[in-house]
Order: sequence, then structure tokens, then C-alpha cells
Amino acid sequence: MPGVDNCLQEAMAIPGAVGASIVDYTTGFPIATTGAAPNSDHEAAAAGTADVVQAATSRSLFVSAVPHDLLEDLIITTAGGYHLLRLVQTDFDSRLVLYVWLDRIHGNLAVARRRMQTLADELVAT
Repeated sequence: MPGVDNCLQEAMAIPGAVGASIVDYTTGFPIATTGAAPNSDHEAAAAGTADVVQAATSRSLFVSAVPHDLLEDLIITTAGGYHLLRLVQTDFDSRLVLYVWLDRIHGNLAVARRRMQTLADELVAT
């Protein structure tokens, strides 16, 4: 899948990126991965990503007061890094999430978040 491969290559070009993946959050299956993964386990990271997205999308606590307002991204911070999860919005089922693990010292959260928005949009366009 050239679109997926290019998307992950571009994600790894984000300053501070440690690893990246595209995950089907309904199954926890990693569609594609590159770089490092927490605990060196891409499958477990994909399953964890799916759990986090499902928890956020299924709880009314995170629902916006604005009608048809969709969840765009989630950010988990740790002492050493950021875990960015960007939902890929499509015209059909929208079940993919772009995940990037960002080093906290070498990365810029705002830049990474904006770049992930563009990558997710470009992934749908391919």
C-alpha cells in the first residue's frame, strides 16, 4: 500500500518521532508499523491504541456539545514522550488511526500534531 508506506515514512520525518503505525481501532490490528514501539511490541501498542480510541469514542464524557462534532485526536503525555493518536476520517467507516510516538525532548507537540493532521488527510486522498 504505497499511501500507507508513504504516510509512515513522512510520520517518521516529524522531528522527534520514535515510531509510527496505522491501526484499525475496531480490531486493534496494526495495518503497518515503522520505527520503535513501546516495549518493542508493535502488536501490543496497536491493541493499546485501539483500547484508548474505543474508550474515548464510546464514552459520553468525551462527547462535544456541538452536534456532529467528531473526535480528531488524542494525546497521551509521559515523562519522556508523547503518544499522538489521530483518527483518519473517511467517507465510509473511519476505523483507522495514525499513531506517532514522539520523544519529548526532541519533538515539538504542536508541529507534530499539525503534520499528523495533514498526513491523515493525505492518506484518505490516496
